[in-house]
Amino acid sequence: MLAHTEHASKAQKLWPLFLTIAAGFRGPLLMALLAMVASFVLMFTVPMIIRSMLDRLTGEAPDTYLTWLQILIPTGLSDNQVLYLQLGLSGLLIILCTALAGYFVYLRGKQIAAAAEGMARRLRDTLMNHLNHLPIAFHHQADTGDLIQRCTSDIETFRVFVSGQIIEIGRAVLMLLIVTPILLSLDVTMTGVALITMPLLLVSAVLFFNRVKSMFLEVDEAEASLTTVLQENLTGIRVVRAFARQDFEAEKFGRANVRFRDQNQRLMRFLGFYYGASDIVCLFQVGLILFVGAHWVLADTMTIGTLFAFITYEGMIIWPIRHMGRVLTDSGKAVVALKRMAEILSEPEESNLEQALTAPLTGEIRLDRVSFHHPDNPPVLSNLSLTIAAGETVALVGAPGAGKSTLIQLLLRLYDPQQGTLWVDQFDLSQLSRKSVRAQIGVVLQESFLFAGSIADNLRIGQSQASLADMTEAVKTANLLGTINALPNGFESLVGERGVTLSGGQRQRLAIARALLKDPAILILDDALSAVDTDTESLILENLRRVRFNRTTLIVAHRLSTVMQADRIVVLDGGEVTQTGNHATLSQVPGIYRQLCELQGQVQQEIQQSRTPEDSPL
Repeated sequence: MLAHTEHASKAQKLWPLFLTIAAGFRGPLLMALLAMVASFVLMFTVPMIIRSMLDRLTGEAPDTYLTWLQILIPTGLSDNQVLYLQLGLSGLLIILCTALAGYFVYLRGKQIAAAAEGMARRLRDTLMNHLNHLPIAFHHQADTGDLIQRCTSDIETFRVFVSGQIIEIGRAVLMLLIVTPILLSLDVTMTGVALITMPLLLVSAVLFFNRVKSMFLEVDEAEASLTTVLQENLTGIRVVRAFARQDFEAEKFGRANVRFRDQNQRLMRFLGFYYGASDIVCLFQVGLILFVGAHWVLADTMTIGTLFAFITYEGMIIWPIRHMGRVLTDSGKAVVALKRMAEILSEPEESNLEQALTAPLTGEIRLDRVSFHHPDNPPVLSNLSLTIAAGETVALVGAPGAGKSTLIQLLLRLYDPQQGTLWVDQFDLSQLSRKSVRAQIGVVLQESFLFAGSIADNLRIGQSQASLADMTEAVKTANLLGTINALPNGFESLVGERGVTLSGGQRQRLAIARALLKDPAILILDDALSAVDTDTESLILENLRRVRFNRTTLIVAHRLSTVMQADRIVVLDGGEVTQTGNHATLSQVPGIYRQLCELQGQVQQEIQQSRTPEDSPL
């Protein structure tokens, strides 16, 4: 999992990040703000109309009734007729204001939803693109489940914040700015009574927000751990079944689930305390207005209409202010989510400013005193020098950890050496763009990863425009054509997630065909035939020799049958070259390769002896 303490200092400032994401959506956000202001003005007009109606009906302030409506009332009418006409016009005005306010509320929701969905989509695309360009070292350290959490749940939290909570914050601020002058115009003293608890609500909301942020972070990280356990379990379900580890995995998931539950319960208890306490304050405020207002009405210092207006306006502003705690809570979640996404975006991508190749490589490889080590680990390669001629087939042999796969990773520029220089043709590899280098290298890694989709989709990963004839030739070379032809849908047959519907050997052969389809200048087979039987291996190697032409080929393998026909065999030990030569030479010279020959020869002999039929029973 990404360490919060490590990455918080590197995280981008959240406000600039928000502005970057919002670029292009400021128009809809402004439209939503203007629509919200219009709806508030219309809604706040309604209590003033009702106030005037009440004062007109009770006769407490008959002369202050919406004087501008008087121009709509013809002269010569009786008092009752005037009263009925005033009430009718007031009712129509209330309906009109309410209908227009409803339209502006709809317009506000439409615009903010368009902005929120667009920003969420942009954020998903940005994160996905950034993750695809981060160094391989980042992915080796990060938890997949945690990254999934940040790219899904955290983005959804941000979307909800933009679509709802930003509007709620603006709503509360606008209500205070609009209602306060209205209340002051009605009665200054009563306004002080109506707003007496507002500072308490605002201060408690801010304190609550500062406290709840850390709790949301703990809940988010607990959910990320739960997602990681689930993702690992589902990915390795066949291993879980094979080793009968269902109970162990269920217990591990249960522990992560308990932690998630406990963090959520702790959060909910805190939320419950805050909401309960703030409800008491809000109800006390409404009761105070009703008590003081009723006293002043009885004392003839306030009209019933004015008291109604105060109670209505108080209900309009106090509950949104009280709801600010909830809004700030969701805002806290959004801040945590945005910070977690910013941590990813603050990670530096692989550099892409190097020189791009403008011509095909010939495939010559030269290592000049190359050294490499992973952080906090001993050296994997130590002062390694090696030259591979263009078109040469070289096999790399050595014990696990000798540096074979690391050398392959350096060639692919998944890592760069800490010391020394790696040359391809006449180019310093560190000065070439990774994309152009990888475009001319075909690689079959130890783990033959296939994407969920058809066989054709997986073959075209390296060559998107490959024709059916090209694909057929590639799978024929990999000795997989018969298997594909036997499938009901041929090249359009689905292989399932990670190629689960294929055997290990079939996945390896499909990966070989995928690499060959690129027609690369350099072909790398990193233990690429370990899952196939010896007969199939021989056929594939023979086919590879047939189509090799001038292609440089690097073979990493542990089986001698895979490396025996190489032009040259390089033996690595402790990150250094200890032996080099062909099979005939090295098998006669004392050293690691000869020991490997003797060991595998002995094993092969024992296997053959075990297959010798025993005497038939009498």
